[in-house]
Amino acid sequence: MRRSVRGLPSRPGVGWAYLSPPALLEPGEHTGRYRLGSDELLVDAEGNSMISMEDLAVALLDEAEQPEHQRTRFTVAY
Repeated sequence: MRRSVRGLPSRPGVGWAYLSPPALLEPGEHTGRYRLGSDELLVDAEGNSMISMEDLAVALLDEAEQPEHQRTRFTVAY
């Protein structure tokens, strides 16, 4: 089920997506891999929620080039 983010335009034809970062976002290594989520904080088996700035940028560009989260919020993490 797709949910809208409060306060964002609900007019037809207005395209938007909201990328929520994980709990920890730091400069690091570009791995080219990440997991996608929606309304819940993504955590790994140890309870960590993180991604490098480099991989967050890749995820953002991937969404811009091939939108999968139109008019909704999504998150990324390892």
